[in-house]
Amino acid sequence: MTTRGRCLCGEVTFSYEGPELWRGYCHCESCRRNTASPVTAFLGVPADKARLEGESLAVYVSSPGVRRSFCSRCGTPMAFESEREPGEIHFYAATLEHPEAYDPEFHVHVRERLPWFEVVDTLPRHRAGSTESEAGEDG
Repeated sequence: MTTRGRCLCGEVTFSYEGPELWRGYCHCESCRRNTASPVTAFLGVPADKARLEGESLAVYVSSPGVRRSFCSRCGTPMAFESEREPGEIHFYAATLEHPEAYDPEFHVHVRERLPWFEVVDTLPRHRAGSTESEAGEDG
C-alpha cells in the first residue's frame, strides 16, 4: 500500500510503502516553533521506503544532526530527520492525502507541553523521547 502527502501548494510531495513505524504527538518547543502550532502530529517510516521530492524542496538544519524539510514556495513543513533515529524519516500527519485516517499512539516531550493547550485522550505520555514514560503526571 502506498501512502501519499503534499504541501499546501502541491510542489513538494512524499510517499511511502507499507505501514508506519509509529504515530504520535510531539510537544517539544522546536517542533512547536517549526509548525507554529501547540502540538505536532508525526508519523515515522523507514527512510528506504519513502520518497520526498519536488522542485521547491528545501532543508533547514534546525540543530546539530537534525534536518527539517519544507516547501520553499509555500512554507509547509514536510519532514524531520535526525541522526538520533537513523534510517527513519518523520512526516507531518496534517500533510497526508487522507489525514482523517491518522491514528496517533502516544505523546512525546510532554515535559515541554504548553499549559494552555491540552489534548484530551488516554494515550501514553512520555516526558522526553519515547522511552522515558511519564509516571503519574497529567502530561
